[in-house]
Amino acid sequence: MANNDDAPRKTGRVMWLLVWVLALALLTWFFQQKLERDYHPNQQLQLLDSRTIVLEQNRQGHYLINGDINGEPVVFLLDTGATQVAVPRPVAEQLALPVGRTLLLNTAAGQVTGYRTHIKTLSLGPLTLYDLDAIIMPSHNSEVLLGMNALRQFELTQRGSQLTIKYLAP
Repeated sequence: MANNDDAPRKTGRVMWLLVWVLALALLTWFFQQKLERDYHPNQQLQLLDSRTIVLEQNRQGHYLINGDINGEPVVFLLDTGATQVAVPRPVAEQLALPVGRTLLLNTAAGQVTGYRTHIKTLSLGPLTLYDLDAIIMPSHNSEVLLGMNALRQFELTQRGSQLTIKYLAP
């Protein structure tokens, strides 16, 4: 008789364990999504018109935007302090960017060795730039720094925590 009473008890314990595991998995997923939205609030692009994008600042005060380099998806970090578009080495390898001449670069982290490269197309939503020089950086970040050689083709207006990017058509 004792064995018959143990079976429902064991089943009940297993069910409670499964409920707790499922609850922890759902909480982990929920908070991971929240952290991702806080870090990159511009997953869905806000378009004012065919030439104007609005970005929200993330919690660190940066502006991130999804885009493409040569038709491949990347995440850009807008950097008005960067002279050129700077692509981290692992991203450059994924994109199969050509490795050109060696350069010594002065960065916030000190002097580093980088390489010249060329980007055929760079897209931010509906806005596409063509034939940009860029630098391959010895960095392990996943974001591409969108430097001034690309940003100078836009009018940037910051109001509060929003940045409006308007393409200045040639």
